[in-house]
Amino acid sequence: QVQLVESGGGLVQPGGSLRLSCVVSGSSISTTAMGWYRQGPGKQRELVATITRGAFTHVDDSVKGRFTISKDNAKNTVYLQMNRLEPEDTAVYYCNAVPAKWTSWGQGTQVTVSS
Repeated sequence: QVQLVESGGGLVQPGGSLRLSCVVSGSSISTTAMGWYRQGPGKQRELVATITRGAFTHVDDSVKGRFTISKDNAKNTVYLQMNRLEPEDTAVYYCNAVPAKWTSWGQGTQVTVSS
């Protein structure tokens, strides 16, 4: 089975930065597109960033210019660098394949942006 372990979240002030990590076990991230998803309070889960097998990237317009997705195939790890964070970025952040084919979602990591 696939195991997804997200980490790196926390409480930050507006304008701050965080770097999230997702360690994948049970499947090679080199074989699939990977993404970061988030679910804010009272909202549905949404895909905010994607990285393909060939390391091409795409981010949602809401985070363009602020978030960067990257990966290390050798470490089977996906990263999300988040800069100039805004209160609207507050959410639980998850990783998964794109599309989200793995049913074994991780615990996610909480990002809270508040003064």
